[in-house]
Amino acid sequence: MASSRMAPSAGSPRPNLAFRRLRGQLSPGEFASVVRRAAREIEEHVACDARYIGRVESGEIRCPNYAYERVFLHMFPGRTLMDLGFAPRETVRGRGARGVASEPPAHTTLQNAWGATVAPEQSTHCTQSDEESDVLRRAFMTGGTATVAAASLGLSGLAAGLGGGAAEAATPGSSGPGPSGPAPRPGGARGKAGRAEAAAAEEAVRRIRLLDDRHGADGLYQRAATELRTAYALLDAGAYRQSTADRLHTSAGELAITVGWLAHDSGRFGDARSHYAEALATARMAGDTALEAHAFCNMSFLARDAGRHREAVRVAQAAQRSAEACGSDRLLSLLALREAGGWAGLGDSGACGQALARGRSLFERGASDADPEWMTFYGEAELAGLEAQCWSALGDWPRAARQARYAAALQNPHFTRNLALYTSELADDLARAGQPDEAALAGHQVLDLLHEVQSSRVQAMLARTSRVLADHRRVAEVDGFLARHAALPRTA
Repeated sequence: MASSRMAPSAGSPRPNLAFRRLRGQLSPGEFASVVRRAAREIEEHVACDARYIGRVESGEIRCPNYAYERVFLHMFPGRTLMDLGFAPRETVRGRGARGVASEPPAHTTLQNAWGATVAPEQSTHCTQSDEESDVLRRAFMTGGTATVAAASLGLSGLAAGLGGGAAEAATPGSSGPGPSGPAPRPGGARGKAGRAEAAAAEEAVRRIRLLDDRHGADGLYQRAATELRTAYALLDAGAYRQSTADRLHTSAGELAITVGWLAHDSGRFGDARSHYAEALATARMAGDTALEAHAFCNMSFLARDAGRHREAVRVAQAAQRSAEACGSDRLLSLLALREAGGWAGLGDSGACGQALARGRSLFERGASDADPEWMTFYGEAELAGLEAQCWSALGDWPRAARQARYAAALQNPHFTRNLALYTSELADDLARAGQPDEAALAGHQVLDLLHEVQSSRVQAMLARTSRVLADHRRVAEVDGFLARHAALPRTA
């Protein structure tokens, strides 16, 4: 979650000594843990680690994004960003930044971390902010996939950026090679990847996930798949250091899982299976058990949705074995819920109940610093939502509806797609439980979210609910919902 990076300038970044003093005797990793705990206190989501703290202290991040700003001001009440050693936001981003003498002139474009040339308005990395939410929503509604990608991902120049070598071979203050070089060739014939490329790959995963959380997968999949191919081209090109190669392997694997999820959520099950298998192979080549557990986790979910319930159980159990060394109770909890979903699909209520109880017990042990970054979505709402899906698969509609209602009520509005998903589950459970009027009201709530969310999974659930409610048209709420649902564009 880096701030935007400008095109190369003559000077090196100025160290942030004020922020370094605030860290005191803590190591960068220990201080990052403090930041993450503070974020949880205000229900914010940041992926802070020792590298991020180092980039702040070195001056590479001149101003944090809005999520980090809220966390830092919560940690140090009464202080401003400038008290913490940061530059005023208007001198770093947008029109104000273009007026600063040390920045490029007004006609000069900026470069993102991949080396891709983008317009100044597109270079701001303000993830998880109201400002970004409005920008992404407008892009999502008016321009489709290409506009969303341009407004928020901006990664298309990555491959070209390798032409002249990586950031580790660049001069101090440089943001890496520009977009004019040739794409990397298999075997790394045209240069190697460095720290800048590794960091950009990590940032790509975060930003794609952010967009998916808010808008669903349908408008993102094709573009994200292109970025995945570029990430694997980075691996083929090689890296200057083993530590960089390790980061690239993890990032490529996480990106493969993310793209697989986008395929999964948009109904492309065959593509999803292929991407998950690619991530699993990457994890095993790198000896990365955490990545392996993540890949298995998603493979189990996909198997359940594809009706391969026994496979879902077996894969979830394999994931739990891989995750034992990670030290994260929350990860083991999620994997127990994945196993429970498979048992529910098999109709084994006893085994399902045992897995659900184990998952909740592990969840109640609390969050920890060992929890993987990708698990930010897994809170009380997601736990309740997965429980609802299990009871629904077992035909216990009232219990499923109760958990789905709980999930929707608890969901952080940031995760718009999940809010639509839980409410869709609620509508379907209520319809099957013989409460058509309440089901229709929940269905209306989902329809209200579709201006922001494009998810084939949500659409399919609404379609099923409509079929169940078709025999209750004489209920006014039901008739209104069915008419509104029928009027949806087929491509929505």
